[in-house]
Amino acid sequence: MTRITLNKNEDRRIKSGHPWVFSNEIREVAGERSAGIVAELYDATGGFIGVGHYNPNSLIAFRLVSRKMEDIETVEFFEKRLAAALGHRRRRYPGLSTFRAVYGESDFLPGLVVDRYGDYLSLQQLSAGMDCRSLQIVEALRRVFDPTGIIARNDVSVRKLEGLDEKVELLWGDIPERALMEENGLRFQVNLREGQKTGGFLDQKQNHLLLREICAGKSVLDCFCYTGGWALHAASFGAKSVLGIDISTRAVGQACSNAKLNKLSDRVRFEECDAFERLRSLNQEEHRFGVIVMDPPAFVKSRKNIAEATKGYLTVNRRALELLEPGGYLISCSCSYHMGREAFRDMLIQAARLAKREVRLVETCSQAADHPVLLSFPESEYLKCFVLQAV
Repeated sequence: MTRITLNKNEDRRIKSGHPWVFSNEIREVAGERSAGIVAELYDATGGFIGVGHYNPNSLIAFRLVSRKMEDIETVEFFEKRLAAALGHRRRRYPGLSTFRAVYGESDFLPGLVVDRYGDYLSLQQLSAGMDCRSLQIVEALRRVFDPTGIIARNDVSVRKLEGLDEKVELLWGDIPERALMEENGLRFQVNLREGQKTGGFLDQKQNHLLLREICAGKSVLDCFCYTGGWALHAASFGAKSVLGIDISTRAVGQACSNAKLNKLSDRVRFEECDAFERLRSLNQEEHRFGVIVMDPPAFVKSRKNIAEATKGYLTVNRRALELLEPGGYLISCSCSYHMGREAFRDMLIQAARLAKREVRLVETCSQAADHPVLLSFPESEYLKCFVLQAV
């Protein structure tokens, strides 16, 4: 087996629980060097650290899979890890049929994401190590979940960093053109072949419930609404009217279909438009809202564009605060890991100042429990959700 030895003092982070080793931390690689190969990791004194996947083509050269000397390539190994991941979800969400079943490093399967949509599984293999082991993963998934179909949504740019192609591939069984996703008593149609991420967004299921206490009888604006998650929850919790806006023709069409599916079309309407421009025009038209949701896509793709992305967050949040009625609520989110929680809060403070609004922080939240945060791996916590009130 390939043996990797770290430079002196480069073992501190991984021994503290972080699962990655970067290429510049490695002193020596002895043995086969192909992408995705299983390797043993040792510190500079020859002390065993663990086994994992090695990729000489990636900045993240080694991803730790186990801190024990064990075979991590068998179907049985994957079955054990998948069963443990499912057990966590079952304890937190008994009876739920749609959830994130595997969240990479946080479930000790680095580079693997699996989402369950009822009888169907949609996965992403984000590392060479997981990409090399499709056969074992599929068989283990069949044993643990007994799905009707499994699709790989490997059409994500992060795979390029691993030297992998982007593609969508049916791995087993059949996948329908549309699947149904249930969340908090609502139903959503999901396109498992072309939808965002693995088909839908599953990380806001708990945060959607924040609307239950604040939107009854209110006018609600849902910016970057995608297929209507926030908007339909607002309507179901008694909002007087809901406007959802998104630049995607496909997303708006799907949102309208979801409103009909849940018999909420009488209170919800959707517009295809640029959110930045529509926020400006709504203010010019003197529209005001009791609740505004700001849940944009990831503006910050890497550290190098944090400044530019912060300007985008600042602009939309300032305009949202200007549109709030006195006592109104802004739910502002960021799914960008590189936009840290404190930086996001500072941006909101600046947005309130520019909007000339006094703002109370009501609550802060993160991602749903089926996206667990590994304490020693800060990269696993990415979602910020702040509830603000204009006072």
